[in-house]
Amino acid sequence: MTTVAETPTPLARLGRLMVDFPLIPLIGLLVGLVAVLEAMQPGILNPRWISNTMKFAIPLAMLAACQTLTMLTGGIDLSVGTVATISAFVTATLTPMLGAPEAVLIALACALTAGLVNGVGVAFCRVHPLIMTLGTGLIATGCLLVYQRYFISTGTRIPEVFVWLGTGRTWGLPNALVVFIPFAILLIWGQRRTGFGRLLYAIGANEQAARLSGVRVWQVHLALYALSGFIAGLTGLLYLGMVRTASLSLALPLDLPSVAAAVIGGTSIFGGRGGYGGTVVGALILTVLATMLTLLQMPEGGRRILFGAIILAVTALYIRLTDRS
Repeated sequence: MTTVAETPTPLARLGRLMVDFPLIPLIGLLVGLVAVLEAMQPGILNPRWISNTMKFAIPLAMLAACQTLTMLTGGIDLSVGTVATISAFVTATLTPMLGAPEAVLIALACALTAGLVNGVGVAFCRVHPLIMTLGTGLIATGCLLVYQRYFISTGTRIPEVFVWLGTGRTWGLPNALVVFIPFAILLIWGQRRTGFGRLLYAIGANEQAARLSGVRVWQVHLALYALSGFIAGLTGLLYLGMVRTASLSLALPLDLPSVAAAVIGGTSIFGGRGGYGGTVVGALILTVLATMLTLLQMPEGGRRILFGAIILAVTALYIRLTDRS
């Protein structure tokens, strides 16, 4: 009896493409959005706009790196915005008293401590990452408010190196690329080419099987969330130089967009699938969408509704197509 092979539907072929080569449809979507933006306002696509888009996408992409790494294991880190804010605020307030190097070291130590607290809660106390990181973020916010009462009188100063990175341009490109390009290359290489990166995928695919294979899952979780906190701290320093002001809510608006960038970039919230390359494109897509909403001159409420709806639609479409495959 001859079996006739079933011809895959166009949706199934698109889903398979998104699984095998996720960057291709993402780059296609990004190019399409840029084309729409150029149609809305002819001439907007110029070197300065491209430079500004990259500049604003870099902090989002760096915070989204925290989400990508944790989501590969089936987790999430909702404290990254708070940790980045603490890092920036501590640096700005301690620099006048101690100097920039000491202030930066203390700020990064605070960020690393927050990450270690998350890691201990997830690894040893078995608290779900969503609950653990949300609780840590709330506690850290309270600590920041207490800290602010005692140190705001000292004044603030932003180290020049962060201002140069955050606002400067070289050959028309943002100086922040000096930090971001090596960061992205190291992360993409580390995910696929190091034992730690492969362990993240293994735990996300099947944590119990990884444990039975001899993987010390608690060590991976501890290192993972410590790394996430450290990356968030670095992002806070870069964002401080970009905004050039110390604020108690500096990076908080980037919390949920960082999750959206990772999901749109193809990282599964259930773990075991994804990569940082797609997350970078996802951050660019969200930055272009924000520009489109600004051009539409929508009120803040309408912008948030449409922004959220677009994110949900793109994410749902991606999940539906990849599940079909």
